[in-house]
Amino acid sequence: MTGLILCAVALGATLWAGRRSLGQGLLALLAFGYFFGIVRANWLSTTTYFMFDAALVGLYLSQKWNTPANSTRAHALRVWLLLLMIWPVLLLFVPFQPILVALVGLRSCVFFLPMLWLGSRLKQRDLYVLAGGLATLNLVSLGFALAEYSMGVPRFFPQNAVTEIIYMSGDVAGHFLRIPATFSSAHAYGGMMVYSLPFLIGAWDQAESHKMRLLVMLGAAAALAGVLLCAARLDFVISAGFVAVAIWNGRMKASRRAVFAVVIVLLMVVALRNQRLQRFKTLSDTDAVESRISGSVNRSFFEILIEYPMGNGLGGGGTNMPSFLQSEVRNPIGMENEYARILSEQGIIGLILWLGFIAWFFSGTARVFGKGPWATPRRLIWGLSVIGLGTGLMGTGLLASIPGTAVLLLGIGFVATPMRSEVTKRLPAPARQPMVSPPPYRPVPIH
Repeated sequence: MTGLILCAVALGATLWAGRRSLGQGLLALLAFGYFFGIVRANWLSTTTYFMFDAALVGLYLSQKWNTPANSTRAHALRVWLLLLMIWPVLLLFVPFQPILVALVGLRSCVFFLPMLWLGSRLKQRDLYVLAGGLATLNLVSLGFALAEYSMGVPRFFPQNAVTEIIYMSGDVAGHFLRIPATFSSAHAYGGMMVYSLPFLIGAWDQAESHKMRLLVMLGAAAALAGVLLCAARLDFVISAGFVAVAIWNGRMKASRRAVFAVVIVLLMVVALRNQRLQRFKTLSDTDAVESRISGSVNRSFFEILIEYPMGNGLGGGGTNMPSFLQSEVRNPIGMENEYARILSEQGIIGLILWLGFIAWFFSGTARVFGKGPWATPRRLIWGLSVIGLGTGLMGTGLLASIPGTAVLLLGIGFVATPMRSEVTKRLPAPARQPMVSPPPYRPVPIH
């Protein structure tokens, strides 16, 4: 019963907020996404698993989907979105897997994809609302992370089938668990912190209000602290790259760069004084990193292609299944590679569609590096999109992370098309009507 109530609240909240504005709808969605992991871990219910799904449905219902595309790129994005969604839906009717397994697989394949279209419709006011909300949520999640650091993760995440991945990650110095904060895992926490950084840095660079700048700066600091607490090495590397771009960005004022640098120095001092925050040092073990990458990229990809050219059915190629459906998967296969998962479930056609979409996305790279008020955050989000799509070669979950996948696809849609303000500036000015001179004055004779 609790799960049904949570789903109903999630759907109603995002539906109401989304009708007010796209930015508020996205903020409501992310609020449920941030707390999905801890809620699901403490309320073991089949319906609780679909809380974020209900929030997404509410957001989708709140939007007008028949809005015409504002540019050629936006129209092409809509076509790609339809292609990526239609093929998995067709596979749903091929009985490779039980229907419930296939429905969960369909959720991972298509449910987040409409975020691409919503990203193409973001306006400047939506970006400010989104950045402010992300900063607030980051600070709240950091509070939970610090409590778990001092009191222990089991106080917040009881050990059960849902939290198994959390209790398998006790490889921090001293055999401590990685910190998940309010998320379903430490990697979900770190990934979301990284995904929030481009939006926060962009708002901090553009905001005129001192309160807004302070809020997003604190949110960015909370994100960087979260990356250290979750002990995810790849997220540390990505966030370090974003920090470097932000500090050496020529458009940012020198005073703001100095403030950002001070925050980074303080965080690094804290990290170097605490061994539990130094898991990123294992990146110096090149042999371990090389074996991880090569194993993820090369292991049995072509074997899957030859044996399952049309896929093993939705849900049968490595999609994360709820505990009550794991035993129902027929001939489970998979490898630690998101593109191998797409091949395993959607076959060669699904993989070709995704590779085609990625190629189209990169074809518009020149647009991202143009000038404009949001040029820096757009470049950061483009870089994040490249990294997100690239790291799919080294793990799964790219299209199923809550709420990270939603934010990643939102960003891809945002940078794949020009902002509405950019399109407006390029519209030709209306032609002036020629002035018609009045007829010459002719005095009327008086009789």
